[in-house]
Amino acid sequence: MADLFVRGVDDALVQALKKRAGALPAALLSPPRRNLAELLAAMPDVGVDADFQRLNDQARARDVFD
Repeated sequence: MADLFVRGVDDALVQALKKRAGALPAALLSPPRRNLAELLAAMPDVGVDADFQRLNDQARARDVFD
């Protein structure tokens, strides 16, 4: 395991960071499993349907990146 040295940090902050870092390996090793329906339901509802409509005008579609 590697060590990280940072000088001039308050002792209370150091202790709080050590406490949170102790829980990190468990969180990384066992991420919660969700099915596709849960993932889709968790997506934010932003924009309107018109934002995702295809352009029927081929000339306009070609000029998108110009």
